[in-house]
Amino acid sequence: MKRLVPLGLVVALLVAAIAVSSPTEVNAQGAGLVSSVLNRMQRNSQTLKSLRASVDMVKYNSQTGDEDKYRGIVLYVPAAGRNAFVRIDWMSPARETLSVASGQFMLCRVRLSMCYQGKTGSAKQGKASTALEFMSMSKQQLAARYDVQSMGEETLWGGVSTTHVKLVPKAGANFKWAEAWVDESGMPVQTKVIEKNDDSTSVRLTNLQRNAEFSFDEFKLKIDSSFKIIPA
Repeated sequence: MKRLVPLGLVVALLVAAIAVSSPTEVNAQGAGLVSSVLNRMQRNSQTLKSLRASVDMVKYNSQTGDEDKYRGIVLYVPAAGRNAFVRIDWMSPARETLSVASGQFMLCRVRLSMCYQGKTGSAKQGKASTALEFMSMSKQQLAARYDVQSMGEETLWGGVSTTHVKLVPKAGANFKWAEAWVDESGMPVQTKVIEKNDDSTSVRLTNLQRNAEFSFDEFKLKIDSSFKIIPA
């Protein structure tokens, strides 16, 4: 798997930081950067009413080194907790649609004529919608649930300037840690979730349309009678 940041660059940055800053200065700068990015994320969550964007997801298997890549379109309306409305239409490598609404999800696989249905948080729901939860959290919620660590400033492909942070759960979680790349508006345009077995899921949002208008009917999947519904 290609690392999001080359290892040599990370080493060079660490050496440079040690050479020019004392530990106290490094900690102060990191704390200031974390506070700034959390403030931006909170402003984003307060003003974000809806989102339409292109989404790319890469699932990495740490044992085999294999990657599965997905591309699609996401619709998102924030809400408290896990009550957000999410719809992801995957176009490749296969046509699949994931809809999350009011604590329930449905994942439909067109080729198999099957739909999995269950409560949010299930394994089959996937990490793409989990990553979106960071958008609806307040500064206080993020600080209470995670030890937020600054990873510095980074420019993603496409020339998007971001602040890179690492979020380590303070209490029990089903993953080791998460990383987020937050743009100047406070939008987490890229996230990475590291599982306990070292597998990872990376999600990148592009072509963002903030507060786009669309009907809530788009979150209600119209299922053909030939599809089999499977509880999950």
